[in-house]
Amino acid sequence: MRVAFGTDERTTLTEALIAHLVKSGHDVEVVADPGWWPDVGRGVGEAVASGRAQVGVVCCWTGTGVSMAANKVAGVRAALCADAETARGARRWNDANVVALSLRLTSEQVGREVLDAFFATEADPAEAAAVARLH
Repeated sequence: MRVAFGTDERTTLTEALIAHLVKSGHDVEVVADPGWWPDVGRGVGEAVASGRAQVGVVCCWTGTGVSMAANKVAGVRAALCADAETARGARRWNDANVVALSLRLTSEQVGREVLDAFFATEADPAEAAAVARLH
C-alpha cells in the first residue's frame, strides 16, 4: 500500500514507525519531515485526497493538530488513535484514511500495534451511508 507519512518532529518513534511500515511491505512517501504541524497534516491529507497515497500517517506532539489539519482537506477522514482497538474502529466504522499518533503518548510497541490494526482492517460497507454524511 502507498502510505503518505508526515511528522512535525523526527523522533525515534517516527523512525520506528517508518521502518515498521517499510518492513510490512508498504511504499512510504515522507511528505513532511519535519515541518509545521498544519503543513504536515495538510500535506499528508492532500497526498491521500489526490490518490498519490492510499492512506496517511501523521504525527505531532499530541496528534490533535495534525489530525485537525488533515481533516480540512476534502475527502480526508483522519482519526487520532491511541490504541489498536481505536484504530480498528476508525477504519471499520468511519472508513478513516489517515491515522494520527501522539509523539508524546505513543510507545514504539503501541505505534506498531496501531498501524497493524489500521492497515489490517477494512471499512464496513454497512457504514457507507453514515460516512457519506460527513461530506
